Amino acid sequence: MKVILLQDVKSLGKKGEIVNVSDGYARNYVLPKKVGVEATDKNKNELRLQQKHEEKLAAERLAEAKELAQKIAGLKITVKMKKGEGDRVFGSVSSKEIAEAAKKQHDLDIDKKKIVLDAPIRSFGMHEVPIKLHPQVTGTLYVLVQEA
Repeated sequence: MKVILLQDVKSLGKKGEIVNVSDGYARNYVLPKKVGVEATDKNKNELRLQQKHEEKLAAERLAEAKELAQKIAGLKITVKMKKGEGDRVFGSVSSKEIAEAAKKQHDLDIDKKKIVLDAPIRSFGMHEVPIKLHPQVTGTLYVLVQEA
C-alpha cells in the first residue's frame, strides 16, 4: 500500500514523501497513529498544493530577510559601557544588549539568537557583527562601543 507521510518516521522517510509499506503495517501503525494517509489521487493533489504553498511561504521569508539585510546594512548602533582596567570594557557586550540597543535606537526587532558573536565584545571601538537572518541571508550590523 502506498502512503503519504504526514511527519518524519525514522524507518520510513520524511514528511511529504510517498512510500510503499505493507498493508498490515499501514492498517495497524501508519493510519491509526496519523503519521500517514493513503496515497489516493485526492491526497496526492492536496500534498502538491501544500508543497506549493510551503514553497511560496519560504520564498516570502527569503524576500523579507533580504529586505531586512538591506535595511540594516549601513546601520550603526551605539552601546555605552563602563571603563575597566587597561582601557577595556568593564564586563562585555552580549547579543542581548545589541538586540536591545537595535530596538531602542532604530526600532528593529532582531532576535538575540540570530546575532552571531564568536565571543562577547570586550573592547571599545567599532565592531562588525554578523546577523543570520535566514539560512541563505546574513546581514552586517556595526556596533560602536563607547565609554559611559
